Amino acid sequence: MSTQGETFGRASATRIMREACKLVGLAPNDAELIRLGENAIFRVGKPPVIVRVARGPAFRESAAKEVAVSRWLQDEGIRAAQLWPGQPEQPLDIGGSPVTFWEFLDGRRGSPEDIVSLAGILRDLHSRPIPRSFDLPEEDILGRVLPRIESAPIPDADRQFLTDLAKELRNAVAGLSFPLKPAVIHGDAHVQNLMVVDEQPVLIDFERVAVGQPEWDLSMTATEYTAAGWWTAEQYRAFSTCYGFDVMNWSGFGVLRRVHELKMTTWLMQNVCEAADIKIEYDLRMSTIRRGRRQHEWRPF
Repeated sequence: MSTQGETFGRASATRIMREACKLVGLAPNDAELIRLGENAIFRVGKPPVIVRVARGPAFRESAAKEVAVSRWLQDEGIRAAQLWPGQPEQPLDIGGSPVTFWEFLDGRRGSPEDIVSLAGILRDLHSRPIPRSFDLPEEDILGRVLPRIESAPIPDADRQFLTDLAKELRNAVAGLSFPLKPAVIHGDAHVQNLMVVDEQPVLIDFERVAVGQPEWDLSMTATEYTAAGWWTAEQYRAFSTCYGFDVMNWSGFGVLRRVHELKMTTWLMQNVCEAADIKIEYDLRMSTIRRGRRQHEWRPF
């Protein structure tokens, strides 16, 4: 089955998932799509297995890295998602799309009450030595933005605006002087990339793990607080206190905030044709970016 050249969405991802499941002996008939973003994430079978379908061949290296990172985190004693043992060789290639299989975590998705847990697990992650058993890329915080802009079904005026902004921010990031030392970073550090199992946080989604600046991980929550309106002042203060560093007190935070706003918007716009509420949210986020201020809270997806 070839899917190259086909627009990635619910239908195409489901076909890829079903083919992959057949190859490894999973019955996909009761599969449930639980998230559609950079990957399509399905819950399949009983007992459940998590199946992640990436958007195409460009994501194969990232999928292979996720596999290596999961094994490294396990060796380091950090509570993190583990690979499904029923398929030791991963990722699979299905029509050009990499597919990985993960153990199902029987718990709840991270929520506002877990913001301190996120700070603690990030502090732990950032303190670990950079692994030597495999190569981690250096973080390119704008690496996926231009391809998203080029391929998204958005108006040409939006496309030009976002392209110019991405180039402007790349230059701005290059001029920053970071106060913290480079470390292993998660790269997409928000509470929904935690699962809480038996009241313990478990880190998930290793797609953007890289060697980079801890400020990038910390500024994610700070952007959700200031730009999206998802945290109270008390919650954000608890987060920064637990970690031991408030990235909002650093002069470079404004640049990283604008980058996060751009990334959060271009991530969402990949699915702008999937549902009316996504289109509404995309328009709201574009308004925030254009005006430089938030008029309404963003909705998480």
